[in-house]
Amino acid sequence: MLELRGLRVTYGSTVAVDRIDLDVPAGQATALLGANGAGKTSTLRAISRLIPSEGSILFDGDDVAKVQPETLASRGLIHVPEGRHVFSALTVHENLLVGQTARSGRTPVFDLDDVYDLFPALKPLRKRLGWALSGGEQQMVAIGRALMSAPRLLMLDEPSLGLAPIVVSAVYAALAKVKAELPILLVEQNATVALSLCDRGYVLLSGDVAMSGTADDLGDREAMLDSYLGHKGDEEPEPAEMRRA
Repeated sequence: MLELRGLRVTYGSTVAVDRIDLDVPAGQATALLGANGAGKTSTLRAISRLIPSEGSILFDGDDVAKVQPETLASRGLIHVPEGRHVFSALTVHENLLVGQTARSGRTPVFDLDDVYDLFPALKPLRKRLGWALSGGEQQMVAIGRALMSAPRLLMLDEPSLGLAPIVVSAVYAALAKVKAELPILLVEQNATVALSLCDRGYVLLSGDVAMSGTADDLGDREAMLDSYLGHKGDEEPEPAEMRRA
């Protein structure tokens, strides 16, 4: 569904992503792991065309390296960025309905009732405004809104970031059901939860792919994986993803 070949992202004289290759097969979930500053978020932003990049980006066989972000979304490549970004002045229900604007005639796999079934915690909150939601509730709304857009590929950036373990479990239980219907590209620092969902994984280190393999392969190399992931914590601002060329 998605193929990256030689993807390179630079900010001035610095390199955030250094000519990486990555595949997201149809019918699978793929994890992109790495410590703070590894280049994970820059990779997703490049795929979504939110930032310029070099190299080849093929989405369902089409070269989209020069396609505008809104056109990519209308084709079904849907990106849920870090930070949730719900509309604070809209209700939960209204936030979810906004997702319909990117459908472009596609029949959704998950309709509104399905989203509420995936995230039952949102059902009693339909009329609550976005600003009054907890972080976990906002994350559920952000993912639900993305599903309402009838994605053909769903990209998620750090969906577990800052959430309590019980909320992470609820989010990933929903994503397991989503995975059965849609391919997913998942950026995470929490390797344990990511590999519990995903079929394959890539580990970024200073913008390069340091390790890749099936989820079982990476789980078996836990000590090496931990050495690449480094400390856990929030993703740093974008300039921290750069390294000197």
